[in-house]
Amino acid sequence: MTAMPTMDENSIDAGVAWHYGDPFREQKALAAGTGRVDLSHRGVITVTGADRHTWLHSLTTADFRDPFTSLQALILSPQGHIEHDLHVIDDGSTTWIIVEPNTVSELVRYLTMMKFMLQVQVADVTPEFAVVGAPGHLTSSHPTWHSPPSLVLDSGVTDFYVPERPGSWQVSELIVPREDLAAELADELAVGTWAWEAHRIRAGVPRLHLDIDTRTIPHEVGLISAAVHLNKGCYRGQETVAKVYNLGKPPRRLVQLLLDGSTNEVPELGASITFGEKVVGALTSVVQDYELGPVGLGVIKRTVPLEAVLDVSGIAASQVPVVV
Repeated sequence: MTAMPTMDENSIDAGVAWHYGDPFREQKALAAGTGRVDLSHRGVITVTGADRHTWLHSLTTADFRDPFTSLQALILSPQGHIEHDLHVIDDGSTTWIIVEPNTVSELVRYLTMMKFMLQVQVADVTPEFAVVGAPGHLTSSHPTWHSPPSLVLDSGVTDFYVPERPGSWQVSELIVPREDLAAELADELAVGTWAWEAHRIRAGVPRLHLDIDTRTIPHEVGLISAAVHLNKGCYRGQETVAKVYNLGKPPRRLVQLLLDGSTNEVPELGASITFGEKVVGALTSVVQDYELGPVGLGVIKRTVPLEAVLDVSGIAASQVPVVV
């Protein structure tokens, strides 16, 4: 089956299939728990060495001290703004990090700069390993997942990243040798990133460089419980995290936008969201969903009433709060 081109050559997902000819069928398949999604444009980084857990613990928002196989971590600016979103896997000897497209070089540069005298080695292994999206929270006994030998723990459990939030975001991100990518996708129904994005937006999951901009703090997009440990030691940006968590609410919040589908129009990314005469936010993600019609995510001012009907480029939009 020939892959269709991405929606826009400037899209964050340019370079992989947007769909394979029937995007709504692919969405239904993914929602039903079948299919594989080519996410090979994402980056893969490895961290090895005896100090890797304590080192990553000190640099990120997550708790790396306890044994884990999968977690989400953020790297924040000194002001508490999200700079990197890390999907992390550990196989007992190597920590694998999945990152958004076009963010590998900057993250490797930062991590390398922060090594100091510690026993850690950082490597960009994107040329050798690729990411594949799969529905459901897989286990090593999943009958359709054939684990590459390099990613199997001594216990026999296969490594893959499983998001912790929310319950409706039932997916896994698999790391496979890039030479095996075609075979992995061929073994399952091919599903494009249109379906993956529809599933993500339906679940209200924020994405770096779309719903997360240079001003975003974790509280605004619902990442406190998923990616921020509130009782760990110091890390960059911790003061902002603690202050906002303990003393007040963030100035903005993530909402799901159910757009009027009577015209079958979809606003452009970045379109202004207005309430009355005032601009209160921007459309950060949008897609045509097989069930909901046009649906998106937006980051808006917290002062906007939850029951308010908003306007996005002349299209009415009701809101479902992701962050209350």
